[in-house]
Amino acid sequence: MNDGERAERGMKVRREVLGDEHVDRAVSATTPFTEPFQDLITRYAWGEIWSRPGLSRPERSLVTLAVLAALRHEQELTMHVKAALRNGLTPGQIQEVLLQVAVYAGVPAANRAFSIAQRALAEAAEAAEAAEDSEAAEDSEAAEAAEDSEAAEDSEAR
Repeated sequence: MNDGERAERGMKVRREVLGDEHVDRAVSATTPFTEPFQDLITRYAWGEIWSRPGLSRPERSLVTLAVLAALRHEQELTMHVKAALRNGLTPGQIQEVLLQVAVYAGVPAANRAFSIAQRALAEAAEAAEAAEDSEAAEDSEAAEAAEDSEAAEDSEAR
């Protein structure tokens, strides 16, 4: 596989795991200074490591959450809590990972990670609720339009 193919595969996986909105923000914020780094993480973190067959995406999320929490990489932890949900982990599984971190990396690291994860889970729930509300509103509008159309047809038929 050449670097172009690796970058293409990496961008696909990155979007699937982190979501289009996050990736679009990161790409649009890319500058000539940060472009080599964006290329590096797309090709190697996403196109190589996250694409390997040895672990499933949920398993990779478990490992990533534990490492980020232990190393106290707060911004990345927030992003990967949301990604873990997208990869199929439950809040309960995320909780278990952070409890494991408390024992092996220390209570202060886990304490901070719980706070970050709780906030990220709430943000994800709010976003999901907003998406459901938007979808319900669109469905309602479509139903009203169909009823109006049927009423107009009935009126014309009379």
